[in-house]
Amino acid sequence: MRSPECNVIRRKAFYEGDQVQQHINLLRYSSTIPLFIVGIPALEQANQILHILFVLLPFLWALGTLPPPDALLFWAVEQVLEFGLGGSSMSTHLRLLVMFIISAGAPVASYFIPSTVGAVVFMTGLGFLLSLNPTDLSMVFRCGVARHRVGSRCEAFPGNSGYWFRWKECLLCIAVLGMALLEAGLLHRYASSSQVSRSSAQTVVGYVLMVLLSILWLLRETQSIYIFGIFRNPFYPKDIQAVSVLFDKQSKLLKIGAVRWILLTLVSPLVMVAFLALDSSLHRLHSVSVSIGFSRAFRTVWQNTENALLETVVVSAVHMVSNTDCWWNRSLDTGLRLLMVGIMRDRLVQFLTKVQFAVTVLLASWTEKKQHRKLTTTLCVLNAIFAPLVLIIIVVSTVLSSPLLPLFTLPVFLVGFPRPVQSWPGAVGTAACVCTDTVFYQQMVPRLTSALQTAMAAGSLGLLVPGSHYLGRFEDRLIWIMILECGYTYCCINVKGLELQETSCHTAEAQRVDEVFESAFQQEHPQVCSLNEHLENVLTPCTVLPVRLYSDARNVLTGIIDSPENLKEFKDDLVKVLVWVLIQHCSKRLSMQENTHRPENKGKSSPVVPPASNSPPCPKSLEDSDSSNSDTVHDWSDSSIFDDEPAIKNRKEKLQLNNLPCTNLPIPGSVDFQSADDHSAGTGPKNDLYRTVMLGLPAVDKGQRADGAYIPLVEFSCSQSRLLSLPEEWRSNCTPRSKIMEMSPLFPEDWYQFVLRQLECFHSEEKSCVLEEIAEDTALKDLYIHTVMACYIGLFGKDNGVPSPGQLVRVYNGGLPWSGTLDWLSEKPELFHLVRKAFRYTLKLMVDKASLGPIEDFKELTNCLREYERDWYIGLVSEEQWKEAILEEKPCLFCLGYESSMGVYTSRVLMLQELSVHIGKLNAEAVRGQWANLSWELLYATNDDEERYSIQAHPLLLRNLTVQAADPPLGYPIFSSKPLHIHLY
Repeated sequence: MRSPECNVIRRKAFYEGDQVQQHINLLRYSSTIPLFIVGIPALEQANQILHILFVLLPFLWALGTLPPPDALLFWAVEQVLEFGLGGSSMSTHLRLLVMFIISAGAPVASYFIPSTVGAVVFMTGLGFLLSLNPTDLSMVFRCGVARHRVGSRCEAFPGNSGYWFRWKECLLCIAVLGMALLEAGLLHRYASSSQVSRSSAQTVVGYVLMVLLSILWLLRETQSIYIFGIFRNPFYPKDIQAVSVLFDKQSKLLKIGAVRWILLTLVSPLVMVAFLALDSSLHRLHSVSVSIGFSRAFRTVWQNTENALLETVVVSAVHMVSNTDCWWNRSLDTGLRLLMVGIMRDRLVQFLTKVQFAVTVLLASWTEKKQHRKLTTTLCVLNAIFAPLVLIIIVVSTVLSSPLLPLFTLPVFLVGFPRPVQSWPGAVGTAACVCTDTVFYQQMVPRLTSALQTAMAAGSLGLLVPGSHYLGRFEDRLIWIMILECGYTYCCINVKGLELQETSCHTAEAQRVDEVFESAFQQEHPQVCSLNEHLENVLTPCTVLPVRLYSDARNVLTGIIDSPENLKEFKDDLVKVLVWVLIQHCSKRLSMQENTHRPENKGKSSPVVPPASNSPPCPKSLEDSDSSNSDTVHDWSDSSIFDDEPAIKNRKEKLQLNNLPCTNLPIPGSVDFQSADDHSAGTGPKNDLYRTVMLGLPAVDKGQRADGAYIPLVEFSCSQSRLLSLPEEWRSNCTPRSKIMEMSPLFPEDWYQFVLRQLECFHSEEKSCVLEEIAEDTALKDLYIHTVMACYIGLFGKDNGVPSPGQLVRVYNGGLPWSGTLDWLSEKPELFHLVRKAFRYTLKLMVDKASLGPIEDFKELTNCLREYERDWYIGLVSEEQWKEAILEEKPCLFCLGYESSMGVYTSRVLMLQELSVHIGKLNAEAVRGQWANLSWELLYATNDDEERYSIQAHPLLLRNLTVQAADPPLGYPIFSSKPLHIHLY
């Protein structure tokens, strides 16, 4: 047996060996980590976590979870600004950084203010100012500086969205700010020093806030078609088929919306300021937590009033029902409680929308026939088995505020990398796939913005939060609206226009959008509390907006343009319209001359001196400067319809007339003083005094002409006829007199005299007598007969037969048949424009007569032509003037074309009128998730196939439309506006 002494020695050696081994292990461990970590449990634990994370970095990168540095930076700045400083995400990165720096100074400054009253007043005022639109504040500053420099009054100044920051709005902001500062200072300074009375006063204010929250929630839900997106609103108008009836009934809801606006904008912020000013935590101002929490609280009251109201009510209710000794009341002040409730509120909303998005993806994969495949069935089963893991992925995505990424939009969910609300690194509105249809969205945006202003102020679009997405639908147009930033009485949005091309995927999803809106808005006899039939869809209908837009109608002209009777009447009507257009042009020229140059002696006319050769070109009107550089049909062209026309091989086949200058011509028959003086002195040729063409003279050979440019003067029987005479160079010498005489019976003398008698260019008392004398002037009539018939021959050639439909379409598009008159007509761009306008008016007249009935008399024909001149633009979609007419909001537009695939002639008519646009709210997480998948697929999987699976039609997710709405080059919207700032007044 071993003695006890031996056992003691062995145990001592064992312990000493154990300590040596511990020292060895410590040295081995410390060789892999910094020395300052040793002995600090928290740092050692963080070191272990980071070692694991570093190993997983390649795997996270492959899954697209690692954010790029710029996205991570702006995401972090946005999160701190929104939750730590009470701000909002901004429309540009520059605004975000500037606002973050300024907002970060608020808690720092409040920490160093020694007076509690001063700190409360400072946080209240600075929170209000920072919640205003920075663009408006900069405009106010610049206007004040400009007024100080020039000493003049600055009346108005435009913002980026075209709105005017009116002085009434300035007075409103100043009044609200003054009331808030006065209220905060008085309540904090003069409140009872007793803790019990202060606590009871704050409790009473908390009850008032609860009542306000309930009322605002009820008033907001009455403005949209569905309550909670599930139950139909019984107060919403049931009959919305008639636009006028709908808007009349909707005006009653807007009155309720006005009450809501007053409670939300004026009452609620002041009540919340009172609640915060009465808090006892403000007596501990020299605390970092108090400065941060209350700076955020006083900012959120104005920046995001509805969410701040909810957070304040929750904090007040928890304080009332909880024990005063609990951790919530003992360790946290009111500012930190509001901050924590705000973060939990945001993450809870994100979690619910992400779960809804995931459920929609699963249901679509299981129920949709086109989506239901063997692979998707397997994936659905795996999701059901590993439901806890899917839930963990959703929770992680919610905590990071990153999109939930469905891989290839299949039920395989990953965590996308955190990114700002903007989602794309480029500036908003700088890129779009511009096409001919872009102009429709350009015209629509100002009108739509005005309608959105009213709807947002009333609460029809629900809670306005940055990152929300809305979809508008009208006819074949789809409008994508994204909220970029929100603040006190303003909201910044981006509007995108999606393509109008009818692809199969686009049509399938657009049809589902129509079904969703029709089930909500176009039920004949809706039930009082009916359910939303498309609850599983990511689109929830909100409201209908009245917007002044162009309705687009496309008609087939078969039976009209190819009718022999209509074609025969077309020839007679063309001559009449030519007469009317030329007379109207001369009368307008006379009116402009009377306005710009009035002679001293009103009884005598003033001669017009021809301009110098280097005079600038005269301006062209919108309808007199059409582009004529195409002799083919742009939209529906088919060369087969023009086979009956001779080929144009002359260089004048494609007339480039936009850049040709027009000259200011003298009034025919007027006398040039200098020419008269030279002639009297014998220094000039005999014909210098007479610069007009005498019609009816026999042709003269070139060799026998002394001066071919000068022909004896036309002798008018009325002295005023020269004022309506056609310009000298419009008189053709290339058309044979025999042909003119042969076609002169087509000239409508009675119509010619009627048009002259209807002129209003003379303002004398003897107007009727003067017009009567002009109408009876034979020389003026012969002048018009010669010019009109020459133009007619230039349009159809010397053949007097009935024109074919293909020939009408060809001339409508600017392609003239070859003839001797073509060179003469093409060298006179102003006359050519007038002739082409007369031709298009005549074709529109033929369509109207076939559709609405014949013209009964000359007066009705005159009214019809005046309407064309005043309210219509008749041309081609490819012309620049078509786009200008839409942007100028011409009431009506008409275009003729040929559909080659169907072999029919078509017309397109645009009418500007007050129409209804359906607006629905999209699941924001569904949009972010699909955009994240698009980015992952194109950047990580390099799948740039145009027909890839992830952009095919998906009626529930609206996958194809969502991909279109992404910024180029990942998406392809045809229009994207710059950030539009809407004033919610």
